[in-house]
Amino acid sequence: MVTLKSERELNQMRKAGAAVAQILGEMVKLVQPGISTGEIDRFAESRCKDLGVLPAFKGYHGFPATVCISVNDEVVHGIPSPKRLLRDGDIVGLDFGVSYEGWFGDSARTIPVGKISKAALDLIDATRESLAKGISECREGNTVQDIGAAIQNYVEGFGYGVVREFVGHGIGRALHEDPQVPNYGTRGKGLLLKAGMVLAIEPMINAGGREVKVLRDGWTAVTVDRSLSAHFEHTVVITPNGPEILTRYE
Repeated sequence: MVTLKSERELNQMRKAGAAVAQILGEMVKLVQPGISTGEIDRFAESRCKDLGVLPAFKGYHGFPATVCISVNDEVVHGIPSPKRLLRDGDIVGLDFGVSYEGWFGDSARTIPVGKISKAALDLIDATRESLAKGISECREGNTVQDIGAAIQNYVEGFGYGVVREFVGHGIGRALHEDPQVPNYGTRGKGLLLKAGMVLAIEPMINAGGREVKVLRDGWTAVTVDRSLSAHFEHTVVITPNGPEILTRYE
């Protein structure tokens, strides 16, 4: 069941979203060759305590960390480790969420580590732009599949693959609520968007084919063809005046 949030509830979600944006922005500044993904994760958990919010992911269905950190061909749900050191030329996806007084926010960014290839930079730029195009469809009277169609049509124009197995979602009192928000679709199809809906929109785009598989750890999803993958996400409210991004960063 899709729930519409009241203005009071949205104010709580704005606070959760602001905390997500702040901590994620601080994590981004830590990204450099030689840092471990485990160190980034420990930093994020410490900052959650400082700001009085709870990590949304730690313990969720058994996930062992505060941040999903996915490197290069890892699509999503990478598990941080003190043994995993970032290297010059890597790209790293940081997927992070918090709960504030029972209300959730969720966001993701893919960041270059040192100097990266033009192909990697192009993938990151296209994925970021596809998120913007998806968000632009978040208006009353449009449909959920309008969001996915905008993302798909943009990135497939570059020959990239759109991941099907993992999708965006509603968000509010739970980290994952209805509706599902695929990053592909047919315009005019699917659920009608209404003011008060809050959606986590998160394109996961592969430089090669769209196929993914989950590793033996039960979490980390990688591209089957080992091509690079990028991931961006924002928590967005449908308002009478258009989309409002709750996890906006500078």
